[in-house]
Order: sequence, then structure tokens, then C-alpha cells
Amino acid sequence: MSTENSTENGLERSSADSGEIATGASLVQKTSIVGGMTLISRILGLLRDVVFARFFGASLVMDAFLVANRIPNMLRRFFAEGAFSAGFIPVMARYREQPDHDEARDFIDSVSGTFGIVLFLVTLVGVVAAPVLVLVVAPGFVGEGGDLDLAALMLRFTFPYLFFVSLTAFAGGILNTYGRFAVPAFTPVLLNVVLIAAAIWLSPKLDEPIMALAYAVTFAGIVQLLFQLPFLAKIHALPRPKWAPQHAGVKRAFKLMIPAIFGSSAAQVNVLIGGIIASMLPVGSISYLYFSDRLMEFPLGIFSIALGTVTLPYLSRLWANNERQSFSATLDWSLKLACLIAVPAAIGLFVLADPLVIVMFYGGEFNENAARMTAMALRAYAAGLVGFSAVKILAPAFFAREDTKTPVRIAIVAMILNLLLSIALAWSMTKYGIAGPHAGLAAATSLAAVLNALLLYRALKKDNILRHSDGWKSLLVRILIANTAMYFALLQLARPLAWWIAASLAERIVYLGLTIIVGFIAYAAALLVFGARTSQFRMRAE
Repeated sequence: MSTENSTENGLERSSADSGEIATGASLVQKTSIVGGMTLISRILGLLRDVVFARFFGASLVMDAFLVANRIPNMLRRFFAEGAFSAGFIPVMARYREQPDHDEARDFIDSVSGTFGIVLFLVTLVGVVAAPVLVLVVAPGFVGEGGDLDLAALMLRFTFPYLFFVSLTAFAGGILNTYGRFAVPAFTPVLLNVVLIAAAIWLSPKLDEPIMALAYAVTFAGIVQLLFQLPFLAKIHALPRPKWAPQHAGVKRAFKLMIPAIFGSSAAQVNVLIGGIIASMLPVGSISYLYFSDRLMEFPLGIFSIALGTVTLPYLSRLWANNERQSFSATLDWSLKLACLIAVPAAIGLFVLADPLVIVMFYGGEFNENAARMTAMALRAYAAGLVGFSAVKILAPAFFAREDTKTPVRIAIVAMILNLLLSIALAWSMTKYGIAGPHAGLAAATSLAAVLNALLLYRALKKDNILRHSDGWKSLLVRILIANTAMYFALLQLARPLAWWIAASLAERIVYLGLTIIVGFIAYAAALLVFGARTSQFRMRAE
């Protein structure tokens, strides 16, 4: 067999796929590829949100669209990014290690047909029951405003996105399993391009401009799926769907998926709970939470989601090949990177919340009050960024071992905490007239994410799955000192909100960029001065 690529029984295999476990360097390289592609997607995503803010603001119609878009997106996180990855990739990894690749081919065909029919039925129910679904996730829409009817109408057009994007995730799961990470990571770029085009070009032509976004969502799902098919054909893995619910691999994958719906998507369920309560708050609250969440998701997506995407198939192979020490070393290395990147990102989002929101969204229909309220929610979300990141890193350690029950139990605890805190904080802020009760929902979501991460971490330590390498305490001290230095450097350059609003766009961009650069220099310099070295962040198989 060639050291490059060959075809065995219809499935392409590369040298990296032939049973060899990837090196730490290749894992870093693949994470960088996914992170780079995700960076492009996130930049376009921010541009998309800037367009949304300028064209529609934090308004009733924007709230209605966000609810209509949230429902299929929440289910996408469950079926596609969360549960499907947790169920499909570990089982697929086992088939890849078997010499008979006809079995892997048959597994792909069986999953595509069975999963596709289930998705079609779910989509059909969602379209028919659109008003009921909106009523469930946004009960505050009931009233004279008409937002319930508008959201239900848009949901009929956005819900089919679930079908296409879930199949896109299935295609991406196959590509990821065979080491082709770039294409699935780039695919979300297409969604952002379509939505931006719809907002700028189509919305002004419609009697109800916001409907352009609803039409664009499902169209984007079709485009994303079609984009990945040629790449599946290139590696001879284009599915030939068949209905096979009794297939052993399909049954195993679905068995893992059901509890993983909760385990891998606890953060999204928490956001949903916040959205339900936000629908009962003043108009704009859903939009404030959306725009602030998008800014928080920027660093989360570039690093933590990229790392989790790459490590799940990698960890699955390590576990399937009984490489327990390398499994632990990979988790240890991932957590080091999380501490190095996620902590300063959280502090930066917290301190620079006002200028970030003003630079990105202020103008057009997005006024000063919307900026203040969005920045308030961003600070609350920033407090949980480390928790969100840790969950993305730790959850794959369970899914790779085909353990989805433990994350379920932990997710339920986190969701209960989130529900109680959301109700308590929103009620108390409303009762006592505290501005921005929506920020209480963001704070509750952040606290639930931190609890989720801590419980996942404790479970891995208790089972001796995660074992830290030497030098962790000294490393944490150095990171703490460096973040303190960065925090005070950012404070020295802080300007009041009024200055940011009065300044021109060019002045805002230049000063924000200067502030970020100074903060980064202070952070990096403090790390170096107090002895942190790149060698401490290299992955070693013990």
C-alpha cells in the first residue's frame, strides 16, 4: 500500500488512517487547521451579526427571528454537533480499525439512510407544529404584539435547516474520522455568506424584510450539504443510504446518541432556558443575549470547539487501541491550552465588553441602550467562558470511551442549577428595578457551565482517566500572574462608554486594536518573565 493514499474495498485510507496513532505534532497541526477555518467562519459570523444589528437592531422582529432560528439550531446542536458526533465517531473509529473495510462502508450506508429518515420525520413534525414549538420556547410572545405569529411563520421556513445541516454534520463526521478536518470546518462559512447576502440584497425587496433571513437559513443548509458531497466522493465514502435500524453499528451509535443529546449540549439547553425566560422580559432581551453570546462564542469556537472536534476521533482511536497513557496525556495537554487561552480571553471580554459591542454593533437600528444592555450580558457570559471551554474539552473524553451516561447525569444537575438561578436572578432584578434582568440569565448560564465542567473534571479524576503531568501548580501560578498583569494593563487604557459612542468608527477600531495589543504584550511578557516556556505546553505521551 502506498504511503500516501490508496483505496481498499471502496474506502480511501491514508498513512494517518492505517492504524497509526497520530503524533502530538499532527494533533496540533490539525487543531490549527480547524481553528484557522473556524476563525474565517467566526469572522464572517461577526460580520453577519453586524449586518443583523444594523438592519434590524434589538427589535421585536429580530427577537422573533432569533426564536425561529434558535429552535432548529438547538436541535442541530443536539443531533448534529453534539449527540451525533458522540454516537457516530467512536463507533466509526472501531470500524476503521478492523481489516474488513466493507463493514465500515456498510455502517456508513446504514447510518445515512436510518438517520436521514428519522431526521425527515422530525423535520416534518417541526414544520407542522411550528406555533406550538414557538409557544414552548418563547411563552412570553403570547399577546397583542404579533411576534408569536411572525416567529411561527418564520419557523416553518427555518426548521427544514435541521434536516440538511444534520446530514452535513454526518458528512463532516465521516471526513473528520478520516482525517479531513478542513472541509467540515470551512462549511459554516457558507451559512454566513448566504445570510449576509439575504439581509443586504433580499430583505429590502420584501414587504416583511426579516423573512429574508428565514428563507436564507434553509437555503444555506442545502448549500452546505452539497458542498461536502464531492469531498466524500473523493475519498470513496459517499453514502448509499439504506434503511437498516437493526444494523449492530447503527443500534450502538443511536444508543450512544440518546443520552449524549443531554450530555454534549447542556450549555445549549441552558441557553434555551434563558431564552424562554427572556421572552417574558422587555422587548430586545432575546436580541441582547444573542449578540452578547455571539461575541463570547468567537474565542470559544476558534479554540475550544476546534480542539474538541479534533480530539474526539483522536481520543476514540487511542481508547480503541488501548493507549491509556496517551489518552490521559492528550487531555492534560488540552487543559493546559485551555488555561493558557480561555482565561485571558474571558478577562478580555469582561473588561472590553463596552468597546467590543460598540465597535461591532453600534449604529443603524442598534442604539446606545441596546449597546449597554448587550455589554452587560457579555460580561456575564465572559465569566463562564472557561467553563464553556472546559466542557468542550472534557466531554469528548467520555464520548470517546462510549460513556454517555455520566455526562447526562452531570448535565441534568447543571440544568437544574441554571433553571433555579435564571428564575431567581431574573425575578429579583425585575422586582427591584435593576437594569438588565437579562444579564441575570447570562450569569446563570455561565455558573451552570462552570459547574458542568467541574463535575466532568472530577469524574475523570476519580476514574483515573485524567492524570496531570508535573508542573501544573507552578504553571497555574504563572498564568494567574500574567492575567493579573493583562487586567491592569487593560484598565489603564479603559475609556468610558460615552467616549466610544462619540468617537468615529476609525477611532474606535484603532483604539480597541491598540488596547488588545497592549493587553496581549503584557500577558505574554509576564509569562516569559515568570518562567513559562513553550516546552510546558507540548503534549507528551507518558
